[in-house]
Amino acid sequence: MASTEHVPSFAHLEFDTPLYRTAIAQFDQAVPHANVDPGIAERLRHPERSIIVSCPIKLDDGSRVVFPGYRVQHSSVLGPTKGGVRYDPEVSLGECAALAVWMTWKCALLRLPYGGAKGGVRCNPREMSHVELERLTRRFTSELLPFIGPQEDIPAPDMATNEQTMAWMMDTYSMQRGHAVPEIVTGKPIAIGGSVFRHEATGAGVVMVIARACERLEWRLSEQRCVVQGFGNVGSVAAQLLAREGCKIRAISDRTGAYYNKNGIDVDAAVEYVKQNRTLEGFQDGDKISNEELLTSDVDVLLPAALENVITSKNAAKIQAKIVCEGANGPTTAGADSILDEKEIFVIPDILANAGGVTVSYFEWVQDRGGYFWSEETVNERLTDIMRRSFAEVLRSSMQHRVNMRTAAYMTSISRVAAVHKLRGIYA
Repeated sequence: MASTEHVPSFAHLEFDTPLYRTAIAQFDQAVPHANVDPGIAERLRHPERSIIVSCPIKLDDGSRVVFPGYRVQHSSVLGPTKGGVRYDPEVSLGECAALAVWMTWKCALLRLPYGGAKGGVRCNPREMSHVELERLTRRFTSELLPFIGPQEDIPAPDMATNEQTMAWMMDTYSMQRGHAVPEIVTGKPIAIGGSVFRHEATGAGVVMVIARACERLEWRLSEQRCVVQGFGNVGSVAAQLLAREGCKIRAISDRTGAYYNKNGIDVDAAVEYVKQNRTLEGFQDGDKISNEELLTSDVDVLLPAALENVITSKNAAKIQAKIVCEGANGPTTAGADSILDEKEIFVIPDILANAGGVTVSYFEWVQDRGGYFWSEETVNERLTDIMRRSFAEVLRSSMQHRVNMRTAAYMTSISRVAAVHKLRGIYA
């Protein structure tokens, strides 16, 4: 029998980044509570497949450049893998692996028949023209053709990608198949098989679970003071919906800076300003503050909806909010988690908080496959039911096992994936 004593960890060799270490640390913290076979637990620490591709394209000035692209598929035991595609200068294999791991737990938590995946291209989309982005998207899709499909792996929008990106991906894939395949991607325009309410889904889901947390704490949602870090699709929609519920949005931010108004930001005006100017730079309905000041503001609800690892062991002790709702993936480091726990801050973990997007993506996939499309009212009702049920399940597990909401969410997800692994076995 071969000894494994000196066999290095595949995960550490291939994916060793701070974000991946956070994802695995959260997994390891929850596994002892989840009653999982050690062999299955070890399997779930490692993605099933990691793909690195080269994407050579011709720029508008006639020069050629090669961009690295990635796709990581963590687990397909529950069904085809599912996850976004991002364009960013910091995209790496380790980042995609961490996000794919979280996507597996998110889908299992919401009882969606998917595993987790994530991908992206390392580029600066803000420096690229519309035509260059189309060329890049089509080449990236072409490189992934052997590995994606409606029953294999289904991409979706993420950072710096959108409905148009998904339309290009769908068209590229469809041209290779000889017929339209709308179910190859989700988050695409309604005209080619997208779902109503997909754009708003993640932000709406965030507000749904904040409302449930307020009920748990016996607060009125309409009386809460909030700050929203990140004013992209998730943050802006959530801020608008919270404001409409009567919440006071004291601060918002994007990559250009943070803006604070003690009496409340006019969120609709901010959304309109971004539509016209692309960023919040120069926004006048608030005083410019630092991102650190935003995170540690005197408010009731903190919604980090931008980047990973923004709440760390260095600033967690200064967090004043009583609810932290993770609209972004991985905004809290493992070290910060224990500090927030000690401060008895109610953390709604990312795999629950921002799951509205993948839930409506699932609805979109189902509608495409059936060729029958639902009304916005139907989509909203079904999303509300799933988000409320999932929150209740995590809260019940948290109280029963006397653990925080993140550990409870992971316990629930890991147990579900492990149970299917046990039934199917591990092919070897």
